[in-house]
Amino acid sequence: MKFQLITVTATLIATAAIAQQPFTVNGKLQGLPNGYVYLSYGSAGQYRSDSALAKNGSFTFKGELANPGMARLYVDKEKVMRDMTASLTFFMEPGVMTVTGNAATLNKLKVTGSATQKELEQLEAAKAPIMARLKPISAEYNKLNDQYIAMHKTKASEAELEAFKEKVNAVKDKMEPYYEQLEKVEMDYIKNHPASYVSAYSLRWRVSSIPLQQGEALYAAMPDYIQQSPDGKEIRKELDGLKMGSPGSVAHVFSKKDINGEPLSLADFKGKYVLVDFWASWCVPCRKGNPHLKSLYAKYKDKGFEIIGISDDDRNEAAWKKAVAQDGIGIWKHVLRGLDMQKRMANQPNPDDISDYYGIHSLPTKILIDPNGMIIGRYGGGGENDEAMDKKLASIFGNI
Repeated sequence: MKFQLITVTATLIATAAIAQQPFTVNGKLQGLPNGYVYLSYGSAGQYRSDSALAKNGSFTFKGELANPGMARLYVDKEKVMRDMTASLTFFMEPGVMTVTGNAATLNKLKVTGSATQKELEQLEAAKAPIMARLKPISAEYNKLNDQYIAMHKTKASEAELEAFKEKVNAVKDKMEPYYEQLEKVEMDYIKNHPASYVSAYSLRWRVSSIPLQQGEALYAAMPDYIQQSPDGKEIRKELDGLKMGSPGSVAHVFSKKDINGEPLSLADFKGKYVLVDFWASWCVPCRKGNPHLKSLYAKYKDKGFEIIGISDDDRNEAAWKKAVAQDGIGIWKHVLRGLDMQKRMANQPNPDDISDYYGIHSLPTKILIDPNGMIIGRYGGGGENDEAMDKKLASIFGNI
């Protein structure tokens, strides 16, 4: 599908990256009771929340922005945390914008006065036919997932849970082709519209799952004012993280206690080829891939090949150990990644988190390290597929 985009004005482009500019959001909503309305948005590198008193359905927000960015408008602070339809997400930009519609359907309000919002709406329109086909499958998955959670609470047997999980995952698999189609629409948009803030917003959430070279090319095509926007800076940060865990980089040497409480260091494996497998007990694709990893290990372990499993189960060691035993993968070494959710939520550095040194943002992801400690392969998030991994190992060790 081809569509034209409304571009941001030359004045906005020239000044967005260098100065704060005023914005106004005027609202006129049917059925809106008198009381406070809330607006959350990013400005000058900070996340801001503001409130305005609504009277007779009308309200006004005023502030300053350096560039267009995503904002969220809502009325009920508690409901918005559990219901995405209880808010309007839209692109704000310097200037005067108007929000109209019915307060009963905040997610369907009409926004005028934001050129960037019009770009987003055109992208969403391109995705709409795919979303329509995905919707009933997604609803079925959510219903089954709720049932699965309820079974956990009523302490259903292990056999019952496993059987029902297979049912849930079968529906999840049906959604994958539609997610791939949505990704293609977004990636085509980003490629064809590098000067759009919508492209930067979309790429920010996509960049960790595409090959580093592709991400770098898309980022390089963006003008400086886009690169210097908050989303642009996050893209750069993600790319730098991916670079640390991509071929050509020196592998970060980590040291941890293994699953048996014994010390383990990547340095101990110098002279061998090491596949570092980032996974989790709750990750279905990870668990499905374990039989294949076991076959590779059996093939090449006597030729200088090792596997180290790095799990995201820091908050549930029992589930980690149970999965290792159930899948029969205790034949290689296992450690926890070192995730500290308190530090992560506070955006604080955590030098103990192995995943940060390899740019891991999706599971499973596997990193292949050569005997000299250089990364020579990345498979999964931001890398190649398992078929490429198999070919790489075969080229190193020879087919058996």
